[in-house]
Amino acid sequence: MIFPETISRATYIDRIKPFVRKSLIKVLSGQRRVGKSYLLFQIISFIQSLDPRANIIYINKEDFQFDMIRDAASLHEYILSKSKTDIHNYIFIDEVQDIAEFEKTLRSLLLDENNDLYVTGSNANLLSGELATYLSGRYIEFKVYSLSYSEFLHFHKLNDNAPALESYIKFGGLPYLIHLGLTDTSLEYLYSIYNTIVYRDVVTRYSLRNNQFLEKLIEFLADNIGSLFSAKRISDFLKSQHTNMPPNQIQQYCAHLANAFIIHEVNRYDLIGRKIFEIGSKFYFENTGIRNVIIGYKIKDRGKLLENIVYNQLLYLGYDVKVGSFHAQEIDFVCERDNERLYIQVALRLDGQATIEREFGNLLAISDNYPKIVISEDHFSGNTYQGIRHMQIRDFLLVKSPFETT
Repeated sequence: MIFPETISRATYIDRIKPFVRKSLIKVLSGQRRVGKSYLLFQIISFIQSLDPRANIIYINKEDFQFDMIRDAASLHEYILSKSKTDIHNYIFIDEVQDIAEFEKTLRSLLLDENNDLYVTGSNANLLSGELATYLSGRYIEFKVYSLSYSEFLHFHKLNDNAPALESYIKFGGLPYLIHLGLTDTSLEYLYSIYNTIVYRDVVTRYSLRNNQFLEKLIEFLADNIGSLFSAKRISDFLKSQHTNMPPNQIQQYCAHLANAFIIHEVNRYDLIGRKIFEIGSKFYFENTGIRNVIIGYKIKDRGKLLENIVYNQLLYLGYDVKVGSFHAQEIDFVCERDNERLYIQVALRLDGQATIEREFGNLLAISDNYPKIVISEDHFSGNTYQGIRHMQIRDFLLVKSPFETT
């Protein structure tokens, strides 16, 4: 089988390499069209460089030639028909969630030490609940996101400058855009991807009937990225717009959208009580380009979009991110990774003393010694304020760790 040439996404490949030939199912999860399939091709290329005799078995459930594979039994039968007994079998299944009870086959295949398994999925619940229990200890998950800013520059062969950042914010980081160019033609492609995700991964998957309400909810979330909302507040607002939907149903719809990776719901964390608040979350979009084709790309939304790309970069860097609450102050992001913590505030511009005191002051109120950073689009004289570090947005988006200096 001949696989297409790809542009390397080394950050993900380097994370996966240590698990090649290990008796674990490697799961790549993320929104449709973020490049999971191409990562599989890159893993295949790496494996073939290690093992020229490797027996590659590849299944893509979006390809009609694999339509006959619909359940665990047909999946098992197909893989056994392609397997060899005297060498390693490297098994790749793209969009595995489209195969009923696929987990039964994966667990069975894992019993043979000659099998090395890799799967992708476009649903956040792929390995939750009973399935996680069924495959407990037998898989490792790698979350794949839209291109980071550094990847975006690499893919589009751009230099880091203000126009490049503008394009990144406007069009987002879906890899296929390199074939379309960063023009309005790309917006049509983004809208088609948005429709595919909504109707295939949300409406069809969950058998939703109120499509009109779903679209209004998505528009509301797109217009209010980074705002703190409860399901009840969203319900009350939509009711004022003559759209009635109870809070529990809004909560359910938001969960469906998050499961399809259209949005990320970020919980609020009480820094004093060290607990998650049950009410109140923020929502960010996995891809700002998709967000922009839903509600439009407007200058007045610049601050929201800046906050969104900072959040996405933190996910790309491997942080677990929450919204912080400290007395009356709100901390934009409380980030944890490897038992370390980082606090971040995001501002569009630090062009007034009141803004400076608010953004830095929220962090100064926290007395622990974890690093604290304010990020803005403009530069800040001295790069610190009373010991709190400032980073310009493009500098932040290009470092592998916020602790690096640029």
